[in-house]
Amino acid sequence: MKFFHLSDLHIGLKLQNRDLKEDQELILNEIVNDAAQEQPDAVLIAGDVYDKAVPSSEGVEMFDAFLENLTKAVPEAEILIISGNHDSAPRINCYRGLLTSHRVHMIGQPPLKPEEYIEKVTLTDAYGPVNFYLLPFVKPSMVRQVVGEESDEASLSYDETVRRLLAREQIRETERNVLVSHQFYLPVGKTAEEVERMDSEIRTVGNIDQVSAAYLAPFDYAALGHIHKPMTVGENRFRYCGTPLACSVSEAGQKKGILEVTLLAPGTPADIRVLPLAPRKEVRVIKGSFADVLAQGCDDYVTVVLTDTKDLDVVDMQDRLRAAFPFLLEIRRETVRGASYTTGGGQVREMDPFELCCSFVPELEEEEKNLLADVIRSVQEQEENR
Repeated sequence: MKFFHLSDLHIGLKLQNRDLKEDQELILNEIVNDAAQEQPDAVLIAGDVYDKAVPSSEGVEMFDAFLENLTKAVPEAEILIISGNHDSAPRINCYRGLLTSHRVHMIGQPPLKPEEYIEKVTLTDAYGPVNFYLLPFVKPSMVRQVVGEESDEASLSYDETVRRLLAREQIRETERNVLVSHQFYLPVGKTAEEVERMDSEIRTVGNIDQVSAAYLAPFDYAALGHIHKPMTVGENRFRYCGTPLACSVSEAGQKKGILEVTLLAPGTPADIRVLPLAPRKEVRVIKGSFADVLAQGCDDYVTVVLTDTKDLDVVDMQDRLRAAFPFLLEIRRETVRGASYTTGGGQVREMDPFELCCSFVPELEEEEKNLLADVIRSVQEQEENR
């Protein structure tokens, strides 16, 4: 059984206000061409089809064209799609029953009633059945009627919610099983801070959305979405494939691709390989002095980081950089001088953060000053611990 693992298409995304329509169309066409060549038995898209819950008509048309081309390229394949945290679950769920009869399974909503279960699609090969469990992005409040509540005052955690949803399923471990899910799964024994996250990802305060990867154990493969950098989650068979196209500057230099997974006989590890995707333009960070950076002009999406330690007496600096880099995203300065302020005696000295804040808001009461000092101290401690 051979299938493609994709996720986080984020159709409609803008990169620093740069329209990525042409870039996304090219990548989607590459995926279709790879599917036509490899002829997988299924194509899995693990959430975040769109970048916004209410996508533009242009974005919907792009996805519609992609699905049409994909189903023509692999007419015998099953297309399995779930919603992610960026998507509108009801919109992805629309026409669910009708599309299923055409080998397209768009599952936007998890079980919402006690009698409902995670959508399961079963395919068969020479080694027997392969069960695909399609679990869209879940918030505890969405499935309260299915998994219950911790108490009248508080809902279950994300972790316990996903655990209970999976525990309800009658998973036959003598058969091969694949989970398609869009959550923040943590390897056993690791903390959320140890997982590298990209700037384009939505994060929750305190990482309350984390879910233990221990719950993935019954599955021969977990096709995961949500994390934008390709990575494994504890075991090689539990994978985030990452975005097919860089969604932020923090993804500069990452090699993007499709995960092609082949399941063999039950009990045999899956064969996994990466089919590289070539973007129309790379996302790059170019760092150096103004003169050195200027000499590296290109047509990629570029963030420039200037390392000059002295003030640059260049009136048309931005114009010259934009001429060298037509798709310039931003200009940063690595060396930022501390702010200096003149005291009453005419001497110049650098103020600490607390003094600086108080100078802007001199009417603070003592209780407010204590609160401000506590906040600044907490921030400084976090910086020191990094």
